[in-house]
Amino acid sequence: MYGFINSCLQSLVMDRFGQDTWDKLSSLPGVQDSFMTYMVYDDKLTLKLVQEACSLLDVSAEVFLKLFGEHFFLFCKKAGYDTMLRTLGGNLIEFIGNLDALHSYLALSYQEMNAPSFRVEMTNDAKMLLHYYSDRKGLYHIVPGIIEAVARDFFDSKVTMTVVNQTDEDERTGKKEHVVFLVKQTNQGSTGGQDLSMHKEEALLRSMRVRCGTFARTKSGWDLIRAVVLSEKDSVHCTFTPCYPDKLWVEEKAFCNAFPFHMVFDGDLKVKQMGVKIQKFLPSLHARDATMDRNFTILHPQVTFTIESIMKFINSQFVLKSCKDKNTRLQLRGQMLWMESLGCMLYLCSPKLRSLQELQEVGLHLADLAQHDVTRDLVLLNQQRLAEMELTNQLERKKEELRILSQHLENEKEKSETLLYAMLPRHIANQLKDGRSVKAGEFEVCTILFSDVVTFTSICAACEPIHIVHMLNSMYSKFDRLTSIHDIYKVETIGDAYMVVGGVPVPTKSHAHRVANFALGMRLAAREVYNPVTGKPIQIRVGVHSGPVLAGVVGEKMPRYCLFGDSVNTASRMESHGVPDHIHLSTSTYSALKDAGFSIQERGQIEVKGKGQMTTYFLMGNLLVSEDSIMGRAGGQTCLYRDDLYDQSQKESDNKPGETTVTVLKDSCSEGRVDPDLSQLRPIAPFAWDISLPFETNKNRCNKSTSSFPSKLCALF
Repeated sequence: MYGFINSCLQSLVMDRFGQDTWDKLSSLPGVQDSFMTYMVYDDKLTLKLVQEACSLLDVSAEVFLKLFGEHFFLFCKKAGYDTMLRTLGGNLIEFIGNLDALHSYLALSYQEMNAPSFRVEMTNDAKMLLHYYSDRKGLYHIVPGIIEAVARDFFDSKVTMTVVNQTDEDERTGKKEHVVFLVKQTNQGSTGGQDLSMHKEEALLRSMRVRCGTFARTKSGWDLIRAVVLSEKDSVHCTFTPCYPDKLWVEEKAFCNAFPFHMVFDGDLKVKQMGVKIQKFLPSLHARDATMDRNFTILHPQVTFTIESIMKFINSQFVLKSCKDKNTRLQLRGQMLWMESLGCMLYLCSPKLRSLQELQEVGLHLADLAQHDVTRDLVLLNQQRLAEMELTNQLERKKEELRILSQHLENEKEKSETLLYAMLPRHIANQLKDGRSVKAGEFEVCTILFSDVVTFTSICAACEPIHIVHMLNSMYSKFDRLTSIHDIYKVETIGDAYMVVGGVPVPTKSHAHRVANFALGMRLAAREVYNPVTGKPIQIRVGVHSGPVLAGVVGEKMPRYCLFGDSVNTASRMESHGVPDHIHLSTSTYSALKDAGFSIQERGQIEVKGKGQMTTYFLMGNLLVSEDSIMGRAGGQTCLYRDDLYDQSQKESDNKPGETTVTVLKDSCSEGRVDPDLSQLRPIAPFAWDISLPFETNKNRCNKSTSSFPSKLCALF
């Protein structure tokens, strides 16, 4: 099928069911986002789109195809065929009877078009039967949708169509589908329309009474009735009776010259007469026993070459192809007329040509066509149209190439931005992309965490470097996922040291609670990473401190968002003076966590390098949150922090102003942590960076389960 059909199908899905539905369909293998109008696509692609659309929308093929038929009619009108369709006939029967002629004309532009065929049959009891023939099976449900839309739009009537069970007819050749519809047509006029019709009838009767009074003085009987009817020319259509001459005043020679491509044959298909050009190009017809079926095959409509079959399609346009002379590619197109008195069939035709090139290929010249034959003008006009079609094809190809390049560019842009956002906070990176300078910012309070691997130097000395890389990659991948769960910023990694901060670059009141839960998660995650030397789980030291910092972007070649201040140094001292597999807290961090439901143990006074005596603490656990929630493994993974709940409820209230928002329950013993109703909260989707050679990213990674993240080589800074 041509891309015009697939474009119509795309338009139907997008207009009726939304862009998301089409995106799902176009994501199927072998399906593209757009189609070129004059390009031929495999029928299997269209049928696959129909099947997948029915499955996705949970509708039957009959319903979807009928809907497609209605939309196809509207799509053709918008494509510029409105006037052409309106002029096909003055009523529905004439419209259907000229559809084959329309398809024949369109075949000049769509050379590979394999259109269906239609035939109207009126039964003895005045019932209308529509015969539908097609080489494609299973698509006949489109027909009711098209015909009903045509009747409603063009003829202001309502049509109902039902399939009549009928056996295959003998006039069809090959494996073709033949479906017969019973068509019932009723006027769609409302009560107001009926009243208007009654008023018109009354006005007509009054006018006739007046005229009867006028003519009654001079005429009587049938003369009076005839005079009244003929006088109402504006209201009543006059019947036309053609007048035929007693003798045909045309010479045989003149007729054969005037119609150079006509043929006359009898009921046995024997050729009786032919035009001069037929004699020239098909000399085999001069034989006394020459018959039509031996010299021609019927291309359209595809019926057997018998008088009976031709009579059934007498209102159709017939296309014949010469089959006697293999060197001749001549095709004829024209009308069949049955001459009852002679018992012969007249075939008035002309060569079927699309372009001047085809004219040359069959060995014809414009002079061979009769002066009155519109084929002369049609060939010249279509030659120009074919050139316009080729230009349209080129523009569509360039458009498709630009769309693909634009999509590739957008994908590469996303990869670059992903790498940039991995190095810098998103809003900082956006400022740098816009060419704006990023000023250093002072944060009054935040929480900083440092960690390192116990006996890392000994491990490095005892095993291969690649084993170290694998160990760190496994550990850091787990840590990176935890930063996304608790929404804290990863500052950098240096060797085995890992540094994060809460409350920077986006200030938050729950910075200490986030970092504390992250530290607990780090300790659990580290137990899943094994020492390449001993084969046992590794141990880490963690130090946490809360205080003011100054943050800003430093460097040009490889800019980094760094923290400065004594709080950074203190946090580093908490880590270096810590105990393996423990989380070491400073006094300021302890003050932020002591009433938030955390289990904290006092370590006492210790000597800290550069700080002197300090009272420090060990974070043992969180009494109010399970380990699965901290690790992001809990079913539903709910929000753990008050500001997340507030932001979420604000978004919901903004998006749905008339609905109830999430209620936050305050705890008397918690400053930053709450116990929300878990059933009402949306989960936090885990995310993990996937940075591997050649630095490709997978944007769908965030939709995977937390246990499906593979280990990738992470960047070490």
